[in-house]
Amino acid sequence: MTTTSGHPASAALVPARLGPGDLVALASTGLRTRKLRAALSALGIAIGVAAIVAVLGLAASSQAALLAEISRLGTNLLTVTNGQDLSGNTAELPGAAPGMIARLPGVTAVQDVGTVSNVSVYKSPLIPSIETNGLSVDAATLNLAAVAGSSVAQGSYLNGATAREPVAVLGAAAARLMGIDRIPPGMRVWAGGQWFYVIGILNPATYAPEIDSALLIGFPAAQKYLHFDGHPSEIFIRTTQDDQAVTTRVDSLLGAQANPENPSQVNVSQPSDALTAQAAAKGAYSTLFLGLGAVALLVGAIGVANIMVISALERRSEIGLRRALGATRGQIRIQFLAEAILLSLAGGAVGVIAGAAVTASYARAHHELLVIPPQAWTGGPAAAVVIGALAGLLPAIRAARVSPTQALWTV
Repeated sequence: MTTTSGHPASAALVPARLGPGDLVALASTGLRTRKLRAALSALGIAIGVAAIVAVLGLAASSQAALLAEISRLGTNLLTVTNGQDLSGNTAELPGAAPGMIARLPGVTAVQDVGTVSNVSVYKSPLIPSIETNGLSVDAATLNLAAVAGSSVAQGSYLNGATAREPVAVLGAAAARLMGIDRIPPGMRVWAGGQWFYVIGILNPATYAPEIDSALLIGFPAAQKYLHFDGHPSEIFIRTTQDDQAVTTRVDSLLGAQANPENPSQVNVSQPSDALTAQAAAKGAYSTLFLGLGAVALLVGAIGVANIMVISALERRSEIGLRRALGATRGQIRIQFLAEAILLSLAGGAVGVIAGAAVTASYARAHHELLVIPPQAWTGGPAAAVVIGALAGLLPAIRAARVSPTQALWTV
């Protein structure tokens, strides 16, 4: 049997194939006719993807900032602090400990501070004595800031002359808590029953946060004006840069070198280890928030499945007409599946942009490096496509099973 055109009748029954462009146009048409419903369904996907991108981006940015700080400050800083004696009381480091530590091979710099007991610092003698804000008064050596990994933000640091006078430098946190953001001429604070003139404010000391909340004065001034006993409470040691073997060896010798009689009463630490552990902890916390993002994606997937089921029910007449005109079940199935994937992909794209914007805003506000891992901006849309395919699979199968005859009865 042939048609009037001379071609076999079976050729007229072969359905036209849907190209990728035709499929996208057909799927987008189905979504555009229900804009509000599609937008609300895509919103769940967008929130989930944004959460995942933001969590991965924030964790990566924070880790990068910490690692950059470690690289800038170096891993060759060691600290020695006074531990406890046999009776559980705070032990005392010998006054000669800094000089003995400086003799160790591989040690390049030694600086120390000594806590002045029972002395607090106030902006004015009129402030009640109980309102200390946790600030301390420390005697400090002349090159402490550089060795401890800090620097002068305003003014100047102690020198050979000012270390002997009632002159002080504020740590970054101490200045902030006292409401001091600049140093006008004659600026002074009250400590130990007398005025100390402030000549400088330090930048935050990442490796030595204890000096951030301290008023630093010279050892001679502390002994002269505040009756300080001269014993150090913390010693900062720099070893040969980029030589971890030397740092490890010096670390093992510090206890006995600082206090030969009671090495067990000395605490030795490497501040960079704390930052490294903090960077690792960022990843642990991000796991929880990734779980929350996954829950949001699941809710979004349910929303996509819901809209596709409703769409298949509302468009029975369209399905019947297309089937009557020659569309196969496979084409109906791929049409609805494409709509679900396109809907999820749109939500995923919006989510990636929103998550990246949140990460950029946070990084800028905290002066951190902006880092968005590849798995964040590639994994988000990929997860959206997979979720869209899974969410739209059952509705697509149900739509393809609609009988043309039954569907046309609804026209």
